[in-house]
Amino acid sequence: MVFTTRLSFGNALCTCWLLAFLFLFYWQRQQQQKSDDDVAAAGDTVHHYSTLVSNSSHAVVKFDKPYKAAEAAAAPPPLEIDNASSNPSSTVLVVAARPAPPRVSATTIIRTTTTTTTTTLHRRHVFDLSEFGAVGDGKTVNTEAFEAAVAAVKAVEDDGGGKIVVGPGLWLTAPFNVTSHMTLFLCQHASIVGVQAESLWPVISALPSYGRGRELPGPRYGSLIHGQYLEDFVITGENGSIDGQGAWWWRQHKLNKLKYTRGHLIELLWSSNIEISNVTLRNSPFWTVHPYDCTNVTIRGVTILAPLHSPNTDGIDPDSCRNVLVENCYISVGDDAVAIKSGWNQYGIKYARPCVNITIRNVFAHSLVSAGISIGSEMSGGVEDVVVDRVHIWGSRRGVRIKTSTGRGGYVKNILYTNLTLHNVKMGIVIKTDYGDHPDSGFNPQAFPQVANISFHDVFGSKVMYPVVMAGSQEVFITGIEIRNMNVSTTNMKKNAFQCSYLQGKVVGHVFPSPCKELVRQIKVTRQTTHIVTQ
Repeated sequence: MVFTTRLSFGNALCTCWLLAFLFLFYWQRQQQQKSDDDVAAAGDTVHHYSTLVSNSSHAVVKFDKPYKAAEAAAAPPPLEIDNASSNPSSTVLVVAARPAPPRVSATTIIRTTTTTTTTTLHRRHVFDLSEFGAVGDGKTVNTEAFEAAVAAVKAVEDDGGGKIVVGPGLWLTAPFNVTSHMTLFLCQHASIVGVQAESLWPVISALPSYGRGRELPGPRYGSLIHGQYLEDFVITGENGSIDGQGAWWWRQHKLNKLKYTRGHLIELLWSSNIEISNVTLRNSPFWTVHPYDCTNVTIRGVTILAPLHSPNTDGIDPDSCRNVLVENCYISVGDDAVAIKSGWNQYGIKYARPCVNITIRNVFAHSLVSAGISIGSEMSGGVEDVVVDRVHIWGSRRGVRIKTSTGRGGYVKNILYTNLTLHNVKMGIVIKTDYGDHPDSGFNPQAFPQVANISFHDVFGSKVMYPVVMAGSQEVFITGIEIRNMNVSTTNMKKNAFQCSYLQGKVVGHVFPSPCKELVRQIKVTRQTTHIVTQ
């Protein structure tokens, strides 16, 4: 009898615990749904700091205090230009400077991007590349077929534009131009392959914010896929690929046999509403993706690959752009996986277009000789309002890096790195102010860059030799550094795991290894008062 009573009581107790657990689970789900509904209703107007919200068409960083989002710089209407001729070796495309757009306010906004790119499902006109005589055998040069397909899209751009479908196969081509309201769709097992004949790559003028080719004086080679003054352009697909066959270019570069700076894989100039998604980009001769002075750029779900010792094969280099989102990408290349830029020395200062409102998140980066995420060194037009979130960097010389020097001018400010993971990295966080690489002797040695308000939150890592290397100078004093919550195991057992000079800042929360003396520890004593004491 006693045993039966105890068993019944035990069953009742278990039932109560089960009901309580189910109620708690239901209540949490309801609260989460309410929170999601509140976020959706809030839109772009009221946000809270360090919470990232995303969907297919919208990405914001949310703030503690309400703010009114600044209006993004409006892109001028695209200008009409002619495509390159069928013989690009005889064509020189002149890259002209566009009048300066309105500046985006940096005082209230860290990140607000709305992409208005037309999705590939809504193109009214669809063209199969093979209909224009293309042959995907890896031997036939299909430049004329690509140009004819682009011309067909251009003819219907006032009727919603068109989609060019590239089916399975190896589609060899010389560089070609693209147009507005166009989707380039790469099917599974489709690969656009660049020819290795130097004579088939057009020569184009230097960019106005660089004054010359990045590697050599004078003009430069064009990109495999080139566009300028575009509105609404998409490259997407079923993980098809674009292969620049860069090995020939890398060899010629190392032997100093090239006349001009190498071309990019994809370069888009003075354009707006750009999307590159769900493709693999391989073996670029030079930088892989180079959006220049563009507005509303989304790069999502892209894999970028190049041999780890291939020279200067950067992954994604936004340059003087506004409203850029890079997310869910895997990048393993021979230079910086991502490098944010804005012009070179006196040419960038004169062009005066900052790179502003940049978000990089959910990116895996691998760069044996350089950095996972870089800013600079070409930053003379300014770089501001950047969020780098949930980035994993491994097997690299540097994790995240800001690089500049005297003569650059410009500024790097209002930068937030959060949720960084570093593994097997020589230097974790790097700020270098003597990266003395100049286009010519005409730069101003008194043009000192400003580096200010750089925050690192929640940094974790293992096998990092030097977790922090920040080197300012008397001319370029670094201000506003904040390191909040950091735990990085180091292979360097010396006491100076942090290397700092000519900087001012603070550390908050748990920071390991012990920070340098230039950073002071902030200790919150009460809700109203905060005391600052030196380490």
